[in-house]
Amino acid sequence: MAKIRVLSDILASQVAAGEVVERPASVVKELVENSIDAGAGEIRVDVDRGGSALIRVSDDGCGMSREDALLSLERHATSKLRNAGDLAAIRTLGFRGEAVPSIASVSRFRMVTREAGSVAGTEILVEGGQLRDVREAGCAPGTMIEAKALFFNMPARRKFMRAESTEAAHVEHQVRLHALGAPGVRFRLRRDEREVFDLAPVARAVDRVRQLLGTELAKELIALPLTHGNGLIVEGFVLPAAHARKGRHHQFVILNGRPVEDPVIARALAEGFRGALADGLYPAAWLWIDLEPALVDVNVHPAKREVRFHRPIDVRETILAAVLAGLKPVAHPTIRRIEPSHGSAKDDGHRPPLQQDDGHRPPLQQDDGHRPPLQQDDGHRPPLQGGGPVVARPWRNRMQRELLLSSAAHATAQGNELGAVGTGSGPEAGANETMGSAPVFRVMGMLHHRLVVMESEDGLVLFDPKAARERIYYEKLLKNRSGTLETQSLLVPVLLELDPRDLDLVLRERMALVEAGIEVEAFGGNTLQVRCLPTCLPVDDPRAFLGALMDELLHEAAPGMRFAFERLARLLARRAAAQVTPKLAEVACLLADLFACELPYCTPGGRPTLSELGMSELERRFGVSRG
Repeated sequence: MAKIRVLSDILASQVAAGEVVERPASVVKELVENSIDAGAGEIRVDVDRGGSALIRVSDDGCGMSREDALLSLERHATSKLRNAGDLAAIRTLGFRGEAVPSIASVSRFRMVTREAGSVAGTEILVEGGQLRDVREAGCAPGTMIEAKALFFNMPARRKFMRAESTEAAHVEHQVRLHALGAPGVRFRLRRDEREVFDLAPVARAVDRVRQLLGTELAKELIALPLTHGNGLIVEGFVLPAAHARKGRHHQFVILNGRPVEDPVIARALAEGFRGALADGLYPAAWLWIDLEPALVDVNVHPAKREVRFHRPIDVRETILAAVLAGLKPVAHPTIRRIEPSHGSAKDDGHRPPLQQDDGHRPPLQQDDGHRPPLQQDDGHRPPLQGGGPVVARPWRNRMQRELLLSSAAHATAQGNELGAVGTGSGPEAGANETMGSAPVFRVMGMLHHRLVVMESEDGLVLFDPKAARERIYYEKLLKNRSGTLETQSLLVPVLLELDPRDLDLVLRERMALVEAGIEVEAFGGNTLQVRCLPTCLPVDDPRAFLGALMDELLHEAAPGMRFAFERLARLLARRAAAQVTPKLAEVACLLADLFACELPYCTPGGRPTLSELGMSELERRFGVSRG
């Protein structure tokens, strides 16, 4: 008996559906692509219960005859390919003829369609791949397809669907992608009988970006000039480096009208911002790429999300050139003063550039106290080879002035020029009493406005104020957990534009954020409103703080760990500490608070707050013997 059998048509369609139909957003993607290919001027998408109960896509495109409507339910039936040569010149979004039969095989399916010149339309009903009815119907020109009870006949697949709000967020993201790819089409999205958005058709891509991005961020868009490469054209927009985030959720790439994801494009965008972005951050970008179809393979991914370029270097170089040209600073014209010509000496028109007006000066000419390293009092650099020791007196004197001011302000240096931290009387005595057995340090100065240099009984100590604040804030958050954490209302609530999927996740974890002292709520569209922060965190710029926090919170952890309280506390403490500029005047109080912590010598992430080099180690390094 033969072991190999040919699958039935229904089972083959269900197998194909496993690749094409991953979730409700996949159904929306395939149907919207067909609507765009049909020349629709308006596309409406309705979903109920995240798409598990109902997905309906309606358009005013060319429609289909009765014969074509029935053929569209056959596997590999398509109007977009005629022969193998057409695969090298694909300009349509769909072309395989798998989407409609795959959707019909895993849902209760209904199609109503009519061509513009026909008197009556056609209605087709399919249930789980079985044709139930075909009849005439009265309808407007175009096509309407409904998929109800998705995966009703595949319980194993249905139970893997996510929460309704999550699936709805993926649907919204998919519709937004296609709205960027077809700005001349009106897109309407309704969720559970409530309108999410109604995007009017626009003539320019930038207007579509503005519709989706919002007024405030749209003002900061940087246009990338139309750039021609070897067989391709690139144009688009980016946001300044300050808006870069972890992950690529805010990079939108439209290739020949098709939303795609590709690492070559992502790397080219990041390279264009080189020097302006920290490692792991990606710029926000909207790119439209027009590429000769023969130079790209769009048939390498089951869901057609990824593509393969035949000449990826050309793509990279063209995108890089566009980004560099868009980010190139605008040259300011030189301003000349025109003198009157009545008998006075004529001005020759030569003036030095007005660099002072825009705030840019050569770094060594700024009067900020900085001096080039190893510079003598007379301003001349010593030779690299030769004679005696080199003393950087200007730097040392400036640090002494800071230390004297710090000591006077805190009254900690009685008869000592630099003062000791950990003992003494005056305003800090009460704080020092809380330190108990805390070691005594003598402050020597600050290194690069970042680390504090101190002397201990045994040697040299480097103190990191930012790391210390991180430990202090973290333990305060842990101590005041369980609803006792004091919060402060922001004078002006912070509004954050998030990806629909990220917004859904944040709102579902709202109570976990409240436990950490952050109150959030939906503000309409994809905007999140933040109204409160923990009182123990001094935050000068709430928008930057919250933007960076949400970015790291959403994109840098396993799903189960994102909103765990300990992780939230670590992120809050680190972000808040990073915003504070270290000051010598605060060292004493900061050390007092640090040594009141349970674990004063490291941050929650394990970085040291203090690091000591003992005299024995220093003597060993310098070859000095105690004798």
